[in-house]
Amino acid sequence: MTSTAGAPPTHNTPADLALGFLTGGVIGASLTAFIGGCVVGRAPLVLTGLVLPAVYGLVFFLATLPRRVREAAVAPRTALAVIESREAVGGETSDVPVRFDLSVVPEDAPAFRVEIRQDVNVVELADYRPRAVVVVEYPPDRPWKTRIVKRPTPEWEERAAVAQVDSVPGPAMKSETPEGCSSGLLNLFGLLLGAAAVLLLFRADLFGSQGGDSGAPEPSVSSSSSTTTVTSSTVTVTSATGTVALGPGKSMLDEGELRAAVESLTQVAGRRQVLSVVVRDRLLTVVFSLTGGKRAGFDPRSLPYDRVPGLVEEAGTTVGAESPRSWQLTADGVTGSLTLMVVVTDGGSTGTLRADGRGKVLRKSGS
Repeated sequence: MTSTAGAPPTHNTPADLALGFLTGGVIGASLTAFIGGCVVGRAPLVLTGLVLPAVYGLVFFLATLPRRVREAAVAPRTALAVIESREAVGGETSDVPVRFDLSVVPEDAPAFRVEIRQDVNVVELADYRPRAVVVVEYPPDRPWKTRIVKRPTPEWEERAAVAQVDSVPGPAMKSETPEGCSSGLLNLFGLLLGAAAVLLLFRADLFGSQGGDSGAPEPSVSSSSSTTTVTSSTVTVTSATGTVALGPGKSMLDEGELRAAVESLTQVAGRRQVLSVVVRDRLLTVVFSLTGGKRAGFDPRSLPYDRVPGLVEEAGTTVGAESPRSWQLTADGVTGSLTLMVVVTDGGSTGTLRADGRGKVLRKSGS
């Protein structure tokens, strides 16, 4: 059977290069967003890293669906081919991947030469020796997807047994087109561009530009607690408690200090309900209510700040000292209604005072 070689079609088009560039960009952007979001603890970045490849995959599927439907509708063409060479390229199982160089000679189309890779059982490998005639199938518009038919129909099997197929001159098309330098560079450039886009769009979240512009020190956060130093105060928050420690020379009895301490705590911990608040001269400690729990709690900002210095002074009168050596105020909301308990000590004497949530004295005693 004589053959006339046709020009081998190319299947590495500019559209393939553009697709590789776009895929690289999506990979770079999604990885940068996901890793960066995990490092800085930003949920929007993490979601971007997860959603972006899913959206890209969905868009790609929908965009290529018409083409794949058209390709599936094209009936494959059957032809005879002669094996020019074969080479096993690896494999440790019963099916060995083999690279075939075939000269395909269709009856009503130009002949062509193609190089394919197909798995062949070790037992059947002897049937595919060089110069053997085989039956192949291929899509007419994509001849590089040629496949050897292992179980042809009796008619084609008989034709292959008696046919003489000439070799087709010229270069062979390859079913696995090696990516050139330009394709690799475009993929790399797309990946870098996608990563750079994420870094640019989310630079405030990733690099903390807002905190840097204000000049305020940023909190150091760990998995169990966070600590923020603001001027001479230190705010520490865990899942169960929060504390504010004043610097030297300051007291919670100073005007506005207790209110400022509570506000700084709520800025770090959020507006969470608390079960109790303990105030000492330079230390504020709160116990948070369990998230989603049904236990009673109160807003620490509802404390009667302006009444605290007066309550401490009045409790000190029970031990004969207007300015006691040490004092502690406990605000308790576990029972449902907010109550205040002030305990003062001075010179071995202890005085107590109990007040309601508005700072009205209910009773006091000293010993």
